Amino acid sequence: MVIAIDGPAASGKGTLARRIAAHLGRPHLDTGLLYRAVALALLDRGLPLTDSAGAARIAEALDVATLEEDRLRSREIGEAASLVSVHPGVRGALLDLQRRFAAQPGGAVLDGRDIGTVVCPEAEVKIYVTASPEERARRRFRELAGRGEPTTFDDILADILRRDTRDSERSAAPMRPAADARHLDTTSLDADAAFARALDMLPAGVA
Repeated sequence: MVIAIDGPAASGKGTLARRIAAHLGRPHLDTGLLYRAVALALLDRGLPLTDSAGAARIAEALDVATLEEDRLRSREIGEAASLVSVHPGVRGALLDLQRRFAAQPGGAVLDGRDIGTVVCPEAEVKIYVTASPEERARRRFRELAGRGEPTTFDDILADILRRDTRDSERSAAPMRPAADARHLDTTSLDADAAFARALDMLPAGVA
């Protein structure tokens, strides 16, 4: 069974996906880290984020085993990933990788922005997680502050609004809920409450 969890940045989809995967004993892939890894590799090689050919080559050689580097979680790389994700060559290469991951025996849990619409449109479970931009900015601000990254709430909110616009208006696989996705608004929910709501959305006998 494939579980697709989509939504905008800092909506809580990643935390939710990890908990569901652990609860069900299924492999989990944070697909946003794939785009972050491509962006980081470009920057480390001194290549511009607009280098679509270079980005595509990196994406084609990407290994999911390399997604644990702490730098992938930084604000800078998050913004860079949003820019890299518009390249069709990158999306094509990573689409194949994500589908191979989802095709594992027993299925998998994937979270991102286009899992239920593009990557795994036939997924048995689709959940679209969202929260207000202000709440998402508060969460991201606390996360970055906890890692010692200098920032302000207003800057984070501006980043989130900018990324929402870019991700929803891009021509290739824009961010949007699948027509058959269940919606989960986490604005007023903590991680435990969101997890409980999500479990209720799974087919009977699965959770």
